[in-house]
Amino acid sequence: MPSSPWRGKATRRSGRPWPPSRYARNLWPQLTTYLAIDNNATENTIHPFVIGRKGWLFAGSPKGADASAMLYTLVETAKANGLDPHAYLTHVFEHLPRARTEDAVRALLPQQLAMADITPLPQSW
Repeated sequence: MPSSPWRGKATRRSGRPWPPSRYARNLWPQLTTYLAIDNNATENTIHPFVIGRKGWLFAGSPKGADASAMLYTLVETAKANGLDPHAYLTHVFEHLPRARTEDAVRALLPQQLAMADITPLPQSW
């Protein structure tokens, strides 16, 4: 367990410990556990989004930027839910025209699907 950097410090002129420093010193093991959390997975997940955001500056119009952001959000959410983005978008674009209710549209969200659920419709042409 790391030692507290506040040991013997953060005192008032009277020599008594300052209450917030006492609180932090008493919870030092929990605080260092919390600070030791690694967020590389999160940073790696949002990195493509940050790169995409730079591209949206040149989308041509606010509506074009909104459309790009929505599509990119679907792609990244599909990835986060373990879906193949191409297969997922193909599934959505095939089934969305037939979705007549809000529940039917909600059922097409990446959080509601597994790869086993994604099946293309038969070609009618």
